[in-house]
Order: sequence, then structure tokens, then C-alpha cells
Amino acid sequence: MSQLAPIVCDNGTGFSKIGFAGNSDPSYVFPTAIAARGSSTQTSRAPAVPSKPGHLASKRGVEDLDFFIGDEALANARTPGYGVHYPIRHGMIDNWDYMERYWEQTIFKYLRAEPEDHYFLLTEPPLNPPENREQTAEIFFESFNIKGLYIAVQAVLALAASWSSNRVTDRTLTGTVIDSGDGVTHVIPCAEGYVIGSAIKHIPIAGRDITQFVLNLLRERGELAAVPSEDHMKIASKVKENYSYVCQDIVKEFRKYDAEPYKHFERFDGEHSVTGKKYSVDVGYERFLAPEIFFNPEIYSSDFLDPLPEVVDGVIQQSPIDVRRGLYKNIVLSGGSTMFQHFGQRLKRDLKQLVDRRLDASSLASGSYMKSSGVEVDVISHKRQRYAVWYGGSLLASLPEFYTSCHTKAQYDEIGPSICRRYQIFGSAT
Repeated sequence: MSQLAPIVCDNGTGFSKIGFAGNSDPSYVFPTAIAARGSSTQTSRAPAVPSKPGHLASKRGVEDLDFFIGDEALANARTPGYGVHYPIRHGMIDNWDYMERYWEQTIFKYLRAEPEDHYFLLTEPPLNPPENREQTAEIFFESFNIKGLYIAVQAVLALAASWSSNRVTDRTLTGTVIDSGDGVTHVIPCAEGYVIGSAIKHIPIAGRDITQFVLNLLRERGELAAVPSEDHMKIASKVKENYSYVCQDIVKEFRKYDAEPYKHFERFDGEHSVTGKKYSVDVGYERFLAPEIFFNPEIYSSDFLDPLPEVVDGVIQQSPIDVRRGLYKNIVLSGGSTMFQHFGQRLKRDLKQLVDRRLDASSLASGSYMKSSGVEVDVISHKRQRYAVWYGGSLLASLPEFYTSCHTKAQYDEIGPSICRRYQIFGSAT
């Protein structure tokens, strides 16, 4: 009997990416939001929701099925009696009852799949507690009765996704992953598929901050004076996505714009979301200043001042010495906030300067007796960057060894949820 394609499910804080293994793109991408009866702030009058996962059918009856997920949830946010909830915070599941309902509708309504016939590959953030893994396994094996489960770390999948780049010659799971989404940016070093947890760093600058920064710049220049306030955030988001790029030298770029504004300024045309009245906004310095906050954070806020290249360098220096060359050689970008034009080139240049400076200082300190042969620094950009984690999962789940690495329903029934505390690393072989 032929095996049905495994289901790959990447649940992020902002958006969930769902689809079947072997595909190049997820079948569905929608917000990780659920609109259920009862306000998001007030408690409902229904009996208390059990905190432990269990069978959906055995909980409270029909009212448990009265909910919406994704874009439908946001559309029903203002419907009387419904409140929008976000079951995942900072990458980790916060409300298991809502998450179980979210998965239920994802599988049955969107994918229209029978979970008993599929293996599942789920993703988790680095340093996810093993208890969370057990809870997830309990829901999928007990409520959905799936055939087999594999829970993979997002950074490892992002490394696997980089194999699609024509610059990658050897398929390795050693490298540094820069994962920048909507809420937070992680720098995660991996050695042979294992995350070096002690060296992980978080940067509180991501897509949401860039959008806010663009909004502030447009307001300061007075471009949004004639635009209704409810459309401000939408304009800033469109400017960030469609017009922004990373420049090599910020001073030269300012001079270029000042010398020939008509050549470099862009015009964004939009219309009022309610009245339909048309307006236009000039997009100027925001084009190159937006992603610049990764490389010069002080232009946005004084709370965090370390540029991204310095953070990446620090993470690799904190990793074991025998894997550092591999970590410098394979720096992989993942997530929507790394999609800016020339982002990888700028990061590579700045990082190379930091490394060369350190090697020169070391050579000088030894009285020029010890000369380094140099350290290769390379940043990998590829076409699957936006959904790199999902695509990596699709790639690995389509390998034949995926099925032998999964924990099956029979193993779960024999040993229990604790079996899911450990998963065998696979995919490093070509």
C-alpha cells in the first residue's frame, strides 16, 4: 500500500504554515489566531476549560466546535460574543486547549485530511521544554490518532532549506541560523543537527519594529498628514515590503538621494479603506533606513545597541572552537525580515571585517610570528527564505529515512508520552 505524504505543520507566533511534504510551498499560510466564544479578556460562563489536553469530543459538547481560526478569526473578532486569542507566545504554546482546537480545524477544514492516515512533522523553537513536547504528542496521538510524529527544531529545518541554494555544495546541518520573523530575531548555532543552546542569542528587533520605524519616519516628514490614521500602519507595512533595501554605505546613500531625489524617491498610491478616496505618499529615505536598524540599532531605539553582525560574531565565538569554522562558513538566513535586497551581502561584509580585524590583532600580538590562513565567512540567501522552516520540513519529511526516525502510535502506546522527549537527528547525509 502506498504511503500518503506526511503533513508538515510550522506554527509560529504570528503565522502558521501548513502543507504536505514534497511540496515547494505551504498549502496554507494564515495567522495563528483563534476566535472562540467568550471575550479574550473576560472568562466565559461555560465550565472551566481543562488545562491538560484530551479528546475534543469528551470536553463540553457542541459549543466546543463553535470557533474560527486564521483570517476567519480576525474577521470575526468584532462579532458579539467572540474574542480573539493567540495560543502561541514567543514561539511557545501558551494555551493548550485553544491550540488543540486550532490543530483540529487546520487538519479537517483546511487540509481536509484524515489524521489516522498521515505521519506528522511539527516544529518547535530552540530550548523548548520537553514537557511541551509531551503535551503535543499526547494531543496528536490521543485526540487525532496519527500514525507517527516527528518534532524538529526550527533552526535545523532552516539549515536543510538552504540546500536548495546553488551555492551549497555539501549538505550539512552545521551552521548559524539567523531567523527573523515578525516578533523576534534569533541567532542559533547548530553542529551536526544539534542546537548549541548555551550560545543562542535573541535580538528584540524584527518585522514589527521595522514597520513602526517606517511609520515614524513617514510621520516626521509629514507624508501622512493627508492620510486617515487607520491606514497608517498598512502604508508602512507596504513600504517596508515593496520598496525597502539594504545599502552598503548610509552616508553615500543620503548624498545620492539628495542629489537626485526624482530618480530615487518612489510614490505609493493608495485609497482610503472606508471612503475609497485616493491619496499618494512619497517614499524617500525610508527605503534604505528601514532595514538599517539591524546594522545601526541606535537610529531606532536606545534600548538595544548591538548591531546584528556583532551579535552573530559573538554567538559563534561562544560556541565550541572545533565547530567555529563551520559556523562562519554556513550562515543561513530564514524568515520574512531577512528578505530585504542585499541583506546577505551587507551582513557578510560587516562580519568579514570583524573577523579580519580580530585575526590581524592576534597576529600583531604574537609579533607577526603566527599568521592565520584566514577564516571563510559566507552568508547563504536562497529563494525559499521566507518559509525556510516549512520548506526544510517538507524536504526532510520526503526523505525515506523520515519514517524510521518518527515515533509511531504503537511505540507511544507502549512507552507513553515520554518517548517524545528525544528524536533521532537525520538528514545530514546526502
